Amino acid sequence: MSTPGTIRLDVHLTGADADAALRADVARGLTARPKELPPKWFYDARGSALFEKITELPEYYPFRTERALLADSVADIARSSGADTVVELGSGSSTKTRLLLDAFAAAGTLRRYVPQDVSESALRGALDDLRAAYPRLALHGVVGDFTTDLHRLPGAEPGGRRMIAFLGGTIGNLLPGPRDAFLRHVRSVLAPGEQLLLGTGLVTDPDLMVAAYDDAAGVTAEFNRNVLHVLNRELGADFDVEAFSHVALWDAENEWIEMRLRAGRDMRVRVAELDLDVGFAAGEELATEVSAKFRTEVVDAFVVAAGFEPTRRWVDPERRFALNLLTAV
Repeated sequence: MSTPGTIRLDVHLTGADADAALRADVARGLTARPKELPPKWFYDARGSALFEKITELPEYYPFRTERALLADSVADIARSSGADTVVELGSGSSTKTRLLLDAFAAAGTLRRYVPQDVSESALRGALDDLRAAYPRLALHGVVGDFTTDLHRLPGAEPGGRRMIAFLGGTIGNLLPGPRDAFLRHVRSVLAPGEQLLLGTGLVTDPDLMVAAYDDAAGVTAEFNRNVLHVLNRELGADFDVEAFSHVALWDAENEWIEMRLRAGRDMRVRVAELDLDVGFAAGEELATEVSAKFRTEVVDAFVVAAGFEPTRRWVDPERRFALNLLTAV
């Protein structure tokens, strides 16, 4: 049982683990047809700073829409949940979650917060900030990958239950197969009656959606190209980063935004640490991210298939984002 005011950090993902994962992802992705890279490699220190800038852009409605919806709904979410432990996957700086923590604390149920992230340094910083803001709250950070390490999350407190928060529309970055496997994984670590609060971007005007991922200032383009800087630094690659242009488009059939990097000329790239040579033809594209947007009936179908019951849903007035409270059955 957690003691009020205690702080703990469990590290299940080391720098060596991250390096091995990067090597495996790059070797696989750059030899695939078409070429691809997972979006998690955007987020070194520079990439994380660029993403913070993206959240402040006028075109990037998802962040501010979810934050406003969360601010309007947190008291209702806390009352509907009644959980005593809030777990956040991919917590980062935990800024949006403070809205949840305040609401659960006001409801009188909150005893523990469990932030999970791949970055040990980000978690340590977040825990220090949270200790100052919530001196009586038990804090238990977990460094790990939410796609593989959920079984390492701490269990429920005696007589209590957990609510896992997965916000930011991040579920949309997973293709349907991995998305469904991830949700089944989440369900497997929850007891019946425990909950998942899932943030989902909704299908809206295509021009609005594309602009959110292709801003006029070019910040998202720089964020997209940052993955090449990461490969150059970490794996001794020699990408000519500026020779790749940013592409964002709406795939109406799959109902997702695709981000790609397009080669501006024929080139050959050496990845020294992998002893790998990769050719790019002029105009060839490297897929870096999808961001699926959903219809509410589609969300209901895939969460039910994973073993959850849709319990409550909150949607912003313009129907661009939804918060879904799901109960494990």
